[in-house]
Amino acid sequence: MERGRRYQIGVFMRITFQRTGGFTGLKLRRTIDTADLPAGEARTLQRLVADSSFFQQPAKITTRTRQPDRFQYTLRIQDGDRVHTVVVHEEVMPQNLKPLIARLSSAVQHPSP
Repeated sequence: MERGRRYQIGVFMRITFQRTGGFTGLKLRRTIDTADLPAGEARTLQRLVADSSFFQQPAKITTRTRQPDRFQYTLRIQDGDRVHTVVVHEEVMPQNLKPLIARLSSAVQHPSP
């Protein structure tokens, strides 16, 4: 945690998102701090995290036989004193995680100035 920055449950989240794999094997990674986002975007991310039941997801949602050229996502979210990491393969991703992954994928590929 950065000095001087206080995290309170439901107020600030730090989300580290990583996508690996795919046809080109390009690795994308970004850390998003909701305290640095416009209020509407921060609320949207917080809602998507809640809707995905992220903190109740298992640490690994994977398959033994990965399909070639599919993505693997690693999300680490700090919300107050709760911290959880989930590794999920694209081909077995739970439906409730898809909107959060889509939003974060877009943010990583098209960062705001």
